[in-house]
Amino acid sequence: MLDTALHQTAPLYRTPALFAQFSELTAAESTRHGGISPAPYHSLNLGYNTDDLPTNTIENRHLFFTALGISPDNVASSHQCHGTNILTATQPGRFDGYDALIINQPGLFVAVSIADCVPILVFDRVRRVVAAIHAGWRGTAGGIVSKTLQTMQDQFGTQPVDCIGYVGTCIDETSFEVGPDVADAFASEFVRASERPGKFLVDLKRANARQLTNFGMSAAQIEVSPYSTVLNNNDYFSHRAERGTTGRMLAIIGLKFN
Repeated sequence: MLDTALHQTAPLYRTPALFAQFSELTAAESTRHGGISPAPYHSLNLGYNTDDLPTNTIENRHLFFTALGISPDNVASSHQCHGTNILTATQPGRFDGYDALIINQPGLFVAVSIADCVPILVFDRVRRVVAAIHAGWRGTAGGIVSKTLQTMQDQFGTQPVDCIGYVGTCIDETSFEVGPDVADAFASEFVRASERPGKFLVDLKRANARQLTNFGMSAAQIEVSPYSTVLNNNDYFSHRAERGTTGRMLAIIGLKFN
């Protein structure tokens, strides 16, 4: 049975609780509610790479960004490729081939698109640097979170004690059933056998949270979404549950102007 608790309140987005204490920060993860797209993209489809009408996506993005009090002209994003390439953005725009974006300029925001993969948001509260990361299974296995944190440290001097991290809504462990080719890419602590012979279940949330703690962040500095794109499909888009025909959410982070 789908959990409809979030569906009943139907917000356009959630703000991670750990980030809510910072008034200068905008950090959010969209839901599928509050937009204009018809089924099967109902309703707040924010993804350009779907067969939804582009005019719907543009209007949905306007609704989402307006609710956050930011302009879409101040957002940097990328056409993601399920890899580990990282962009340190210096201006807004839509780039190509990056699955993580870093920025340190107030008034600019970085965003990643998701519909089962893991969004990770990071805030260095001392050096005022933020990152948005898209981690599919390949990116997770390739250590994209670790590589992004190392890039933040190399370029800006980011220290683990100064960071807050959010591991967002994605496919849950019980729904991410894979074959041995995918399971073998992960450490055994993140994999368990499925009830179906020859199949395995991988915990992408824990695998990405571990990269945050391996960097030196404590559990108190990390928030993990309790929601699943599959189990809470009434409230989030799921590529797997909806067999590839669905919308996309955005996870976004950035510092407001001083």
